[in-house]
Amino acid sequence: MKLATLKDSTRDGRLVVVSRDLTRCSEVGHIARTLQAALDDWEHISHRLAAVAEGLETGAQPSMRFHEHDAASPLPRAYQFADGSAYVNHIELVRKSRSVEIPATLNSDPLMYQGGSDSFLGPRDPIVMADAAWGIDLEGEIAVIVDDVGMGASVEEARNAIRLVMLLNDVSLRGLTAGELAKGFGFFQSKPASAFSPVTVTPDELGDAWKDGKLHLPLLVSINGKPFGKANAGQDMIFDFGQLVAHAAKTRRLTAGSIIGSGTVSNKADGGPGKPVSEGGAGYSCIVEQRTVETLASGEPKTPFLAFGDVVRIEMKDSQGHTIFGAIEQKVEKYAPN
Repeated sequence: MKLATLKDSTRDGRLVVVSRDLTRCSEVGHIARTLQAALDDWEHISHRLAAVAEGLETGAQPSMRFHEHDAASPLPRAYQFADGSAYVNHIELVRKSRSVEIPATLNSDPLMYQGGSDSFLGPRDPIVMADAAWGIDLEGEIAVIVDDVGMGASVEEARNAIRLVMLLNDVSLRGLTAGELAKGFGFFQSKPASAFSPVTVTPDELGDAWKDGKLHLPLLVSINGKPFGKANAGQDMIFDFGQLVAHAAKTRRLTAGSIIGSGTVSNKADGGPGKPVSEGGAGYSCIVEQRTVETLASGEPKTPFLAFGDVVRIEMKDSQGHTIFGAIEQKVEKYAPN
């Protein structure tokens, strides 16, 4: 089943069920007006939504054209967003970029921060920033939406609580990160609003690509139309989503609708930090990784962070080449106060 939220005059938009090929959708306000409302009573409502999804595929369900540009993030705002860092290659490269030691517990204790969730960007909304000198970067990730998770839940219980999967652009401001973390209190200004894919899907919709709490498909990232990354999201992921969700629930219960991110998808290559797509590698899902590799190789970075006017695109396709979640496509724009 595939779900989306269409923008309207309200903060939370209106829920629709989307066809597998993302061309059509059906209004389901009589079942649940919003995705959060559906998640609040998922055990009963999901069956009704699934029936609508089946009707969409057979032609028995009334439908209208689905346009990704009309979609908000599936949850335009959420009760909670916690972002992990499950890819060891990303952790190592980003720490090197800041000249910070690699944590000794890297492979046993997930890294995670509390992100802002009061307002997410739509998948085609611009990334609006006041100053390009802040080091504007994209971060291509996978994210899951969970049902209620009890405090101290086991990994298996956490994995079974995953209801939906989607893509994420965790926008980061690299020029602000080091100074902020030096205060010893975590990210805040360096992590502005994130964006999610137009469509979120149930894990069963992913077939064999969803296995052991991981999504085993390449995450396709481009900047200004040029391929930048195609790292496989199931490879080099040292903590699966069950482990990440259980980590988040260690000392608190998670409310239905909470979002957990994977961290930037990142692959090693031949034991090294990876190679750009232009050199035959899997590339990168954020710019700071490529800049770090360039610095290690030549003493200085060559790839600039995002500038005003740049366009980033994040997408994932199935084995037949069909888009699964639709595309996050965002232009970087200069903030202009009203």
